[in-house]
Amino acid sequence: MGSRHEHRPPFPERTVTAYHDGVLGRMRSRAVGDVHPGTPEVVLVQGMAVSDYLLPGLAAFGRWTRAHLVELPGFAGSGDPPHELDVPEFGRCVADWLSARALGPVILAGHSSGTQVAARAALGHPDVPGIVLASPTVDPMARGYVRLLVHWQLDGRREPPGLSESHRPEWKRAGLRRLLHTARVHIDDALEDSVGRLQVPLLIVRGRDDRIGTAGWARHLAGLVPDGEYVEVAGAHTFPWLDPEAWSDPVRGFAQRLVAEDGGGRQGPLPG
Repeated sequence: MGSRHEHRPPFPERTVTAYHDGVLGRMRSRAVGDVHPGTPEVVLVQGMAVSDYLLPGLAAFGRWTRAHLVELPGFAGSGDPPHELDVPEFGRCVADWLSARALGPVILAGHSSGTQVAARAALGHPDVPGIVLASPTVDPMARGYVRLLVHWQLDGRREPPGLSESHRPEWKRAGLRRLLHTARVHIDDALEDSVGRLQVPLLIVRGRDDRIGTAGWARHLAGLVPDGEYVEVAGAHTFPWLDPEAWSDPVRGFAQRLVAEDGGGRQGPLPG
């Protein structure tokens, strides 16, 4: 019989855990990597009810900057909220976390449903000069419980082994009622409305085999921002699990461009 972690990509050897008592509940964050002067840190927002699956991808960012994985109230290692939250409230939580941590200019990133939260948090926030949306949701063709479930199952056939095993403890922690509520509020939240209000550069990263979101919609999102960019990488919806390095180069290039446009005077490539 194989090992429990036989199909799990390498997780970071060391993470620094912190807690923030925010406006709507305690939030856990885990950080990897070191601060490099002139290089923005990356703040990554978890996906729908799950967080651990992003740790390998977080480690890839940590090779050239300090990167933080932020967990929302009610999920993973965070505390319970005072009531079940909707997407604008999740965005408020992340914006509050950013303000409290005072990291300076950061690249705010989200994966899957985390893209909706990140887009909300970025609106008007002075510490977010650029945003990355990876595997954005919810595509209009998947808006509805049944349609989202069908596309999630179709995508699951293309996902690598071990992913569901990683999710299971966090699904259990959330519970069925909270999972259903979270799916509903994300289905009801139109990401394109938030993206259309962004005033900062945007990078969309999508796995070319993603069956939850289409290439057409992802390109449309990138086109809503004057300085929007679309990149495709190998893999399905949860591509960072299969290839943690897949988004590192596009995001590092995006960071380099932000620094150059800001007139930071940085010469040469970012660390890593």
